[in-house]
Amino acid sequence: MSPPQIRTMRREELDLALDWAAEEGWNPGLADAGCFHAADPGGFLVAERDGERLGCVSAVHHGAGFGFLGFYIVRPPFRGQGIGLALWRAAMARLAGRVVGLDGVVAQQENYRRSGFALVHRNIRYGAEAPAAPGRAGLPAVVAASDVPFAAIAACDRAVFPAEREAFLRAWLAAPGHVARAVPGADGLRGFAVLRPCRSGSKIGPLVAADPAAARALLAALLDAAPAGPVFLDLPEPNPDALAMAREAGMQPVFETARMYAGGVPDLPLARIYGITSFELG
Repeated sequence: MSPPQIRTMRREELDLALDWAAEEGWNPGLADAGCFHAADPGGFLVAERDGERLGCVSAVHHGAGFGFLGFYIVRPPFRGQGIGLALWRAAMARLAGRVVGLDGVVAQQENYRRSGFALVHRNIRYGAEAPAAPGRAGLPAVVAASDVPFAAIAACDRAVFPAEREAFLRAWLAAPGHVARAVPGADGLRGFAVLRPCRSGSKIGPLVAADPAAARALLAALLDAAPAGPVFLDLPEPNPDALAMAREAGMQPVFETARMYAGGVPDLPLARIYGITSFELG
């Protein structure tokens, strides 16, 4: 059997990869393809043999020194043929020289350790069919993200992410169906958050807040805007207030990953991260 050929995905192939992700139970967002492509058009790889697409992986460049690996899928009929290894090697070659992050599912974490990745913390997905919004008493005012300068949102995001990602962020804020809210502060934003419709329900991420009141105000605003169906929030386990907020809303753990890094560990203020943007791009 001939080895697979690895090449960069075309934009339209990202829609197919999202179908594969949905088949794996990952519940992608309805507008993810365009947003992901905006982050790094060359960052998505596909394996094929004789014109048949076999699997994919993302190796996205964020800024000059950081990268994120995700979207790692080999279609079931083609597993056990070395395709996953070929995709992994191509992805790591594209990310060479960078600090690399990933969110590893439980079954693959030992493999990632053998490849040089170190566990830093768990991320927990919380979800509920109808979460209870926090009470508004004492919470700060929330505005549409479009009502504040984009530079303020980008600065708020950069404070909790290892690199600049403005092209992705612009797409994420403006994608069809996405709802973005912000909490203004005296010296910049106290926080911002985005809700996106998914194939099942909605996901909130990122949710960045300087304090618990701002986090709860953003959660309440986005739950008010959420369409019918379950809502999910991916949060870092080392932020105890984020866990408490999710539980107060009646959400329960439904999934987990391990945030792992190779080449160094970014120093991130996890106490300000109440919701991770996505497991595919960080």
